[in-house]
Amino acid sequence: MISQLKQRLVGYAPRTLDNGGPQASVLIALTDNPAGPEVILTRRCDHLSTHSGEIAFPGGKRDDTDPDLLFTALREAQEEVGLDPDRVEIIGSLGDLLSKHMLQVRPYVGVIPSDIELIPNLDELDRIHRVPLSFFLDDHRHHTDKIRFRGMTHYVPAYEYEGDIIWGLTAYMLVELLNVGFDARIPMKTRPEHSLR
Repeated sequence: MISQLKQRLVGYAPRTLDNGGPQASVLIALTDNPAGPEVILTRRCDHLSTHSGEIAFPGGKRDDTDPDLLFTALREAQEEVGLDPDRVEIIGSLGDLLSKHMLQVRPYVGVIPSDIELIPNLDELDRIHRVPLSFFLDDHRHHTDKIRFRGMTHYVPAYEYEGDIIWGLTAYMLVELLNVGFDARIPMKTRPEHSLR
């Protein structure tokens, strides 16, 4: 599965944005588990002022000292889950998105060893999930969210895993990964930040 994803991402030209606003990036880390890749997801602590209790990929806002967005994703992953950047094989990126807080977010896809130890930064995270990629490919959706954004309605799958709901931008990124890498054919409307270009 990982080799197929690598081949697909090499030839993929993701949509990019440059709206001049604040930027962020996330790392979609997949383990090289021989039994099937797992997706690394985190649950943000309930006491945080933004996105509390939400399931997300490791990542965050670009610092002024970050040379690029890939550096941001790897730095944030190290800060949040203790992932050594040298243990990540970056294989590509997915399309840029705008968050509800108008952050321009770029997802990077990377492969990590399946036996790597990840430790949540308890100042930011409650826990780390290792979700089998097959769980999403089998489309075990909990429900489909109807989200209004910039005057348009979007239908985005939401998944439940071990009691947590995976929804919003995180689910949107997952669907793009599944559709591009594995021909999942999960229907998804073009987002407004892409259709206005």
